[in-house]
Amino acid sequence: MAVTLNPAYQSLPGYADLREKASELEGVFLNTLVSEMFKGLETDSMFGGGYAEETWRGMMSEQYAAEMAQAGGIGIADQMVAALIETQAAQQSAPHLSSMGAYTQ
Repeated sequence: MAVTLNPAYQSLPGYADLREKASELEGVFLNTLVSEMFKGLETDSMFGGGYAEETWRGMMSEQYAAEMAQAGGIGIADQMVAALIETQAAQQSAPHLSSMGAYTQ
């Protein structure tokens, strides 16, 4: 299910920072996926393998993931931004009760 962000969200204070952090988190998730994909690749022993290739694969998966996230990702960042903004709006409209206020004496 695709999430379409309400255009009004973009005018909220802090939206740009929230969107940037959500995109970074999506990049971390994508890095995990790309890293797992690279683990399944076999390399030829004459020019591949070893510590250098392992290091290169890690850096390459980080770059692929960062580029995918910046290009729009797979929608995780949009879902996080929408959920966080809606949660914050719900908390601001809810009555402010402490845990003590929930009990009668």
